[in-house]
Amino acid sequence: MARLTKNQKQSLSKIEVDKIYSLDEATKLVKEITTTKFDASVDLDIRLGVDPRKANQMVRGIAVLPHGTGKTVRVLVLCTPDKEAEATAAGADFVGLDDYITKIEQGWVDFDIVITMPSCMAKVGKLGKVLGPRNLMPNPKSGTVTTEVGKAVSDVKGGKIDFKVDKTGIVHASIGKVSFAPEKIYENALELLQVISKLKPSSAKGTYFQSIHLSSTMSPGIKIETKSVSGI
Repeated sequence: MARLTKNQKQSLSKIEVDKIYSLDEATKLVKEITTTKFDASVDLDIRLGVDPRKANQMVRGIAVLPHGTGKTVRVLVLCTPDKEAEATAAGADFVGLDDYITKIEQGWVDFDIVITMPSCMAKVGKLGKVLGPRNLMPNPKSGTVTTEVGKAVSDVKGGKIDFKVDKTGIVHASIGKVSFAPEKIYENALELLQVISKLKPSSAKGTYFQSIHLSSTMSPGIKIETKSVSGI
């Protein structure tokens, strides 16, 4: 097991053993325990009382974080020529179709999100082997296959995140940066948790929110009292 650095030991000492924190307390504490020299991401890990192997218990959705993620999101829009100006005006980083499809087939993946149109999916679908393993394939459920490409770009640039429960029943999501004020981290976290709450499958029995942990890159996790979160 790797030895803890002096800074990591100091971080751990600030978290009380066996204490479960309110969301408000956790969003303040996460800033204090972060030891990285860079502006670390702030993440939520939410264990849900669902069985993801069952189709009717898959939890997947979209949340628009009120303060964004703090990350620069590079958006590629694969669209017909009549939509190129709309996509560019909304802030897309790359706009086109055939030329970009060729580039991707040759291994180019310098983007974070792909947005396309239903009429282009026949061509885009051929990129599944490249985009699929990287979770970059456009999907109507995540709002990335749409005729409203400008709105989709604006949403993504403005803080829209796509999340889904993994095979162990956990939703992992980045909700901001350590440089954010505690209240901004709190409001982003609350938005995501309330969205997930509304997506509770009717077939899921027992406690839905099993556990919630807040952490930053390389920091210990802070356990959050689910009852401290309003609206879940």
